[in-house]
Amino acid sequence: MSEQSVPAFLGVESSLKDKRWRPRSSDDRLGLALSQRLGIPEIIGRVLAGRDVGLDEAEQYLSPTLREMMPDPSSFKDMDTASSRIVAAIQNKENIAVFGDYDVDGATSSGLLKRFCDSLGVPLLIYIPDRMKEGYGPNTGAFDHLKSKGVSLVITVDCGIVSFEALDHAKNIGLEIIVVDHHQAETRLPTAVAVVNPKRHDESQKYTYLAAVGVTFLLLVAIHRDLRKAGWFGDKTPPNLMAFLDLVALGTVCDVVPLVGLNRAFVAQGLKVMARRTNPGLVALGDVAGLDESPGTYHLGYLLGPRVNAGGRVGRSEYGAQLLASTNPAECQKLAEYLDQYNQERKEIEALVTEEALEMAEKSGKGNDPVLVVAGEGWHPGVIGIVASRLKDAYQRPTVVIALDGGEGKGSGRSVPGVDLGAAIGAARHKQLIVGGGGHAMAAGLTLEREKIGAFTDFLNERLSDDVTLAVKGASIGIDGALSVEGATVDLISQLEMAGPFGAGNAEPRFVISNARIVSASIVGENHVRCILTGSGNRGRLAGICFRSLETPLGDALLSHQGASFHIAGHLRKNTWKGNTTAQILIEDAIRLS
Repeated sequence: MSEQSVPAFLGVESSLKDKRWRPRSSDDRLGLALSQRLGIPEIIGRVLAGRDVGLDEAEQYLSPTLREMMPDPSSFKDMDTASSRIVAAIQNKENIAVFGDYDVDGATSSGLLKRFCDSLGVPLLIYIPDRMKEGYGPNTGAFDHLKSKGVSLVITVDCGIVSFEALDHAKNIGLEIIVVDHHQAETRLPTAVAVVNPKRHDESQKYTYLAAVGVTFLLLVAIHRDLRKAGWFGDKTPPNLMAFLDLVALGTVCDVVPLVGLNRAFVAQGLKVMARRTNPGLVALGDVAGLDESPGTYHLGYLLGPRVNAGGRVGRSEYGAQLLASTNPAECQKLAEYLDQYNQERKEIEALVTEEALEMAEKSGKGNDPVLVVAGEGWHPGVIGIVASRLKDAYQRPTVVIALDGGEGKGSGRSVPGVDLGAAIGAARHKQLIVGGGGHAMAAGLTLEREKIGAFTDFLNERLSDDVTLAVKGASIGIDGALSVEGATVDLISQLEMAGPFGAGNAEPRFVISNARIVSASIVGENHVRCILTGSGNRGRLAGICFRSLETPLGDALLSHQGASFHIAGHLRKNTWKGNTTAQILIEDAIRLS
């Protein structure tokens, strides 16, 4: 049954954000059956049914465990080769380095390897490239530097799968490389001792959803096992790998990979580890971010992750990985404060570039193209990914934002569901329209010559036009059910947490507060709208906030409510203030009723 053939939820075909509201589940019987078999609230059964969770898999879905989910690391191509080479380097006391990407996935992967090696008493050098000076991925200058430091083995994490020239150079200067990545591989693999990547064409494709930090954790399991077989630990207690799952959870959530299968187990267990506050870096980061409750995926994605990323965007690229790897509380506090400052600086730069990019898109009329491509002189390369996301949300189409510097441009793109931007960027690279680039379906990066921006734009629009038309035409949001204002309670939110962790591939439940009347609405911060809702007969109160909605149809309607009734869609969250916990709704969409 097609989505359009299912009646719109509450009859909403076009909301204030021009979205169709679709029911996530049309199988009420499955929801009830799940509730009865598992002894869970009916609303949880409905949420699971809306995510196509069947009766046979529901129990494991609610309680994902590594014992049941973990594959044998040896089932991955080159894993045994990689582990054997690293074990030999440890035994021979070679100098080892990890070369990581500067985003959260790269920082957590690098920090994971460092903390593991530290627990063994084995030195490990972390190298994170400078985004501005070195760009993305391995480069010849970095390898020359590492070679001069006496390094003989380099492990690349979250990068390297298409770094053919740089890895050829590494071989020529006598550096051995192990690639640990999760980005799309080409048929040809780079020159390396081992290439561990679930997206290799000769892999089973069963674990393509893993983030790089998940692949790195599997590598540690293999190394741990091989060291034990070699008798390396002797009478020493081997490190507890489970204690490192907080980093795996952070990288997995922030890389927005699907929270399915093994990823669900990584995040579910990692959140428990994080709640124990045993990692000094994460403790310091949480403290500067104002995290004062048990962490959830929201806190990882919106409080911790942006601060780790900030160093790579506008500050020191290596600070995120150093923070996550450190066991020195004083050092962690200092690094966390730096990252918090960088994050504030990032916000200010992002706001300026976003304003210029939106103005450029409006004046040029490019917002009507299948793919929106804008380029600006002097835009900070560290924020263009976030700006692309903002424009993508505003225009509801794939967007590429390019920062120009001389004859070259660095670009970052974000896509919409149903449009594979990463594959299109890869195709542009093969046609030599860009110097380099790649990514995922929903996000990609690239470098190109200024003079080829026009040809690159035309290529994307021609290649993706049909996909974008279908995606925009079918734009919708999924709804799990309707609630009254009085029904949106802290107890309900606690029940919903049973179906977590939520993220990509396991969407957070979205409910409609039906027939809600706005008691008051005001502007908070720079461009957010805060509301107080009440139900029919003035029953109950529910706080709501609509982020980045000022001067949008949704924000304008909320502010000019005049006591009207609305159906309001969004996510329910707990709000803890001065020891008091209440329910609130993060407003995503609405429709005015009267």
